Amino acid sequence: MKRLVLLLAAPLFAQEIHFDAADFLKWPEHIHAGEAAGVATRANGNVLVYTRTGTNATVGGSRVFTHGGSRLFEFDRSGKYVRELGEGVYGFEFAQSVKVDPKDNVWVVDRGSSMVIKFGADGHVAMTLGRKPEAVAEAGRGGGRGGGNGAGVPGDNFNRPTDVAWDSAGNIYVADGYGNARIAKFDANGKFLKSWGTRGAEQGQFNIPLSLAFDSRDNLYVADRGNRRIQVFDREGAFQREIKGHGTPWAICISGSTLFVSNSNEPNTLDDGEIYKMDLEGKVLGVFGRAGKRLGEFGTANQVDCRNPNQLIVGETQNWRVQRVSLK
Repeated sequence: MKRLVLLLAAPLFAQEIHFDAADFLKWPEHIHAGEAAGVATRANGNVLVYTRTGTNATVGGSRVFTHGGSRLFEFDRSGKYVRELGEGVYGFEFAQSVKVDPKDNVWVVDRGSSMVIKFGADGHVAMTLGRKPEAVAEAGRGGGRGGGNGAGVPGDNFNRPTDVAWDSAGNIYVADGYGNARIAKFDANGKFLKSWGTRGAEQGQFNIPLSLAFDSRDNLYVADRGNRRIQVFDREGAFQREIKGHGTPWAICISGSTLFVSNSNEPNTLDDGEIYKMDLEGKVLGVFGRAGKRLGEFGTANQVDCRNPNQLIVGETQNWRVQRVSLK
């Protein structure tokens, strides 16, 4: 379905991008999509969807549907259902994002369990970072979640993390976003190396670092949602520059020299919902979409996959769907 949209919030003279939008996934009858928080594509073109939906459980030898929890599904490039990954995994509680690393491993970031989980090519858990908060206090260990501004937070003691990314050396970066305003860095084996960031609005500070992306020069782009900007750092955390003036960056994705940014602050307003196409300095090359429920409109684009920069996969939490967007 072709959409040509008037964008009320677009910068003056921003080029409208013509595009097709398709709700293309073929969900099995027994599965309800729920909030499509995370989307990613694998090397073979298969699409991963990490949803905030109910879980299956075995009761008396029978499979039953229960409320709560999150699930990770895989579809082929045509949208045909392939399989569920990580069924019953301890850390699946409240989906936030899913990513595929350069070796085609699948990484899930779960905001509810405060964990980052890596699945290997065989579909089994290969690494975990973080730990699900205890329901009760242990001896010598506080129960529940500790709040914090990010300063002095030890290692992978996450508090509602939001995203994960990798530099060219395979080091792992986690946006420890809702509770701790920081970026945590680990080596490829999961050993904690360093972190940076505290809560605030100055350079190197964050107010909900929500989404991460690396460019080919190992610069890390951070969607600093609460401060309505993107901050750019080198891989050691040194501030480089910021990109502002394009609404509230929610989901970001980099493909080559192109940066895609979803503006998803207030999903029910008319001046929100578009996705910007920019160069890496923040110059707007074009813009498409707006808030709404029809195809070609977006209801909180929580994650954007741009492995193919001309055919994006967009996961929406407000509209409970995944759209494939083909740019003209």
